[in-house]
Amino acid sequence: MGLVSTVQLPADLQDALSERLHATAPSRASAQVERLIENYRGTTPTAAPILRDAADAAAYAAYRMPATYAAVRSALGAFRAQAGDWAPGTHLDLGGGTGAATWAVADAWPGGTHRSTVLDWSQPALTLGRELARGAGEPAVRAAEWTRAPLGGAPALPAADLVTVSYVIGELTPAGRAALLDAAAAATRGALVVAEPGTPDGYRRIIEARDRLVAAGLTVLAPCPHDGTCPITGTDWCHFAARVPRTSLHRQVKGGTLPYEDEKFGYVAAARPDAVPGAPAAARVVRHPQIRKGQVLLDLCTRDDGLTRNTVTKRHGPAYRAARDTEWGDTWPPAPDADADAAADSAPEEE
Repeated sequence: MGLVSTVQLPADLQDALSERLHATAPSRASAQVERLIENYRGTTPTAAPILRDAADAAAYAAYRMPATYAAVRSALGAFRAQAGDWAPGTHLDLGGGTGAATWAVADAWPGGTHRSTVLDWSQPALTLGRELARGAGEPAVRAAEWTRAPLGGAPALPAADLVTVSYVIGELTPAGRAALLDAAAAATRGALVVAEPGTPDGYRRIIEARDRLVAAGLTVLAPCPHDGTCPITGTDWCHFAARVPRTSLHRQVKGGTLPYEDEKFGYVAAARPDAVPGAPAAARVVRHPQIRKGQVLLDLCTRDDGLTRNTVTKRHGPAYRAARDTEWGDTWPPAPDADADAAADSAPEEE
């Protein structure tokens, strides 16, 4: 079991990003990255998108698009596990920039049966996103619509079965954030997924979004096992992580040496109960499982008991084997898998 799940970027997106990076020149993109990092750490007024020209958009795609994709894809995977066979016919990628969430939705529901619209206030980001999408293997990515529109105030949004709002509400003022979330909830016919950086500030924005979605009549399906008050208090915060493999160009642009990075993120996935026949899990693992000799310690957020620690030992049999394969962010107990249990029963125990 790995400490963090690895999320592979689609090969066609990886190739498109590498081609764009080569064309931009990694040294120039690296300088743009440094400036963007400072902007993202600062305060940006609602009327000013961070990505203001083609160089900004290319730098963003180089240093943020793989991580954003991994976070959204992980959140969608958790949502899909609770939503059963439901699939969107239409998708609105709100504040989607270069389209990371559009690629993630196409990977979560492959086959090109849905239509995606990327809506953002940065024309350079939309232009680059359209260029990256031209060589996509998934028809839904190639056919996506790229639309410029303001995000502040109370935007008029087209209705969609699935709405994604990824890594954008932190760019808005509190009033703009509230207006955008309310508009997104009103536009949602099926499900809405909001993802933010896995920081204390990002967590607070996710809780704000969660509260507004519940007030709008949506039901939380993931990661929370309930719609009630978050049991986390004090200086702690809820977040998860996805491991993102880095190419040599990616490492050069970001100034890193490791062949991967761990993207920490928070999210909420909520749905209209009359449209999506799903239910939240009984519990979710909210910290790295601790594997010790003959036992696994699972820190859980549960529906009935809030935050608890579950100690699973060898005497629990199949549950112990499942716990050894459980990762941070997984549901607990895992969904029954008769074939996996049968294979595990025939395997020797690890000491």
